[in-house]
Amino acid sequence: MYLTPFPLFPSQTKRKKPFLHNKDWQVRNLARKKKVIVDVDTGIDDALSILYLLKQDVELLGITAVFGNVSAERAAENTLKILGLAGAPQDIPVFQGAEQPLFRPWQGPSARFHGKNGLGNVELPESARSVQPGHAADFIVQKAEEYPEELTLLFLGPLTNLALALAKDPRLPEKVKEVVIMGGAIRVPGNATPVSEANIAGDPEAAHMVFSAGFPLTMVGLDVTMKAIFTERHLKLLEEKYRKDAGGQKIVRVVKELLEFRFGAYAGYWEERGCPLHDPLAVAVALDPSLAEKVPMQVQIETKGTLSLGATVADLRIGRAVEPNVLVCVKADYERFFNRFIDALAK
Repeated sequence: MYLTPFPLFPSQTKRKKPFLHNKDWQVRNLARKKKVIVDVDTGIDDALSILYLLKQDVELLGITAVFGNVSAERAAENTLKILGLAGAPQDIPVFQGAEQPLFRPWQGPSARFHGKNGLGNVELPESARSVQPGHAADFIVQKAEEYPEELTLLFLGPLTNLALALAKDPRLPEKVKEVVIMGGAIRVPGNATPVSEANIAGDPEAAHMVFSAGFPLTMVGLDVTMKAIFTERHLKLLEEKYRKDAGGQKIVRVVKELLEFRFGAYAGYWEERGCPLHDPLAVAVALDPSLAEKVPMQVQIETKGTLSLGATVADLRIGRAVEPNVLVCVKADYERFFNRFIDALAK
């Protein structure tokens, strides 16, 4: 396992041009097929994200697992089961990563929103696939070295695996194309504490390292994901559209069971039964940035507060000259996202 110590947080690392304004870099990379690694703590919305991602025209280099909704071991197991359900190519590797935060004990799984097994208590067949030897952080470092400035990293859980990779290679921010995270809350309440979103609160020190390192970072947080409410109306559309062969029937049945569990977990939150698609929206924005409106902000992570631990603190003061370190999604085209999500899962 990966055991690099953490005596210091890495210093700010910069590209030759600030990533937010480097148009040459943006144009050059838009023309390439995305090479993607997705880091998951596979609960229900991670599972839906994997199913969605498998239907996209990307090169999925691998999937890494971290603690969060469930243990890292369970996240890896759930990921293998979802790959099996989808009939995904056998050559997509799955690596297990961090089993706990950098400096704090893990607070345990989120059974209320994901069930005891992370998949809404839906039992899927054991997978014939296996978790790969080695640590998720080493895999990230290896692929960033192999594909300089081509790699899209999607992080759908706590940022511990990325912090571990950064500790091993402090130049990692220069080597990746982009990092898109589902996490944070700027102008809306948190969902782990009154001000903190669960993935950031899950390992505040790891998030601090990542936000301070100079990554080309996009934050898809609760400001937009809590409005991405997938309802029974959307589920009915999915049931009408899905392909009617045996494989399609099996997938849509499992998706329906997963969503029904989430609908129950969020019962009473909205007038219409539904649930937010946190992770799938982040994946969709990573693959098509036009789905969301973004604002450059300077965002820091609170690592000391009693009431505010894990808060994503944006400096929004008028007239304050601060250099942005993240693109924060503030609006999204939800119906376009839902249509794409439904069409992808119905294939």
